[in-house]
Amino acid sequence: MNWNYLKNTESLETLKQLSTIQPQVIFKHSTRCSISSMIKNRLEKTQAPDQLNFHFLDLIAFRSLSDRIAEEFIVEHESPQILVIKNGECIYDESHNAILMDDIIEKAGV
Repeated sequence: MNWNYLKNTESLETLKQLSTIQPQVIFKHSTRCSISSMIKNRLEKTQAPDQLNFHFLDLIAFRSLSDRIAEEFIVEHESPQILVIKNGECIYDESHNAILMDDIIEKAGV
């Protein structure tokens, strides 16, 4: 898994622009949560399709960016959480043990 790290609003804006070309995936991860670590490991052990870019957000270190993502894409904040962004909008979000690569691929349409 090649993570693109989200650390500021500029990287979020770039992600939104890229989502007009191909779907983008945001993984919101809490470094204090064992479930979040388990889901991160599960994602990293699964082959990610080349048609998706995966972005990693450490929501403990970048809480204000996490809040902005919740506002921007009109989703309730959860952790761990996955969001699929297409054409600047969140088309799918899921949390905790329901985060599965097959579902991400299906919802992204790749």
